Amino acid sequence: MEGKKTWEIRKHPTRVRGRIGIISGGKVIGTAEIRETRGPFSVEELGAHADKHLADAETLEAYAQGRPLYAWVMERARRLDRPVPVRRRPGHQLWVRLRAEDQQDASDQDESAGASTDTSLGKQR
Repeated sequence: MEGKKTWEIRKHPTRVRGRIGIISGGKVIGTAEIRETRGPFSVEELGAHADKHLADAETLEAYAQGRPLYAWVMERARRLDRPVPVRRRPGHQLWVRLRAEDQQDASDQDESAGASTDTSLGKQR
């Protein structure tokens, strides 16, 4: 959310481009833009780019489970002023389009979202 991490490591590439929401605890807590997807990479190859994804080799190895990985190249990360609740089923990829009134409604709800986002690779930075 602070722009320190510019690659989100995933097991699959994506064709999605543009602004996406970052979800934690059932709420959209921020947004970032997907510029491109790079890969496939081996864990060893990703080691040369640790400054971009901020994951150590042990974490990458456990996540990859012997499969190649892809980097979703992210930019312009922003934290929302107030988290926006979303309904989702665990384990499913979710794409939502936020409307201005969604963000306004969130101001009336609990603002206890964490400062970091849980991802499959641990805490996002």
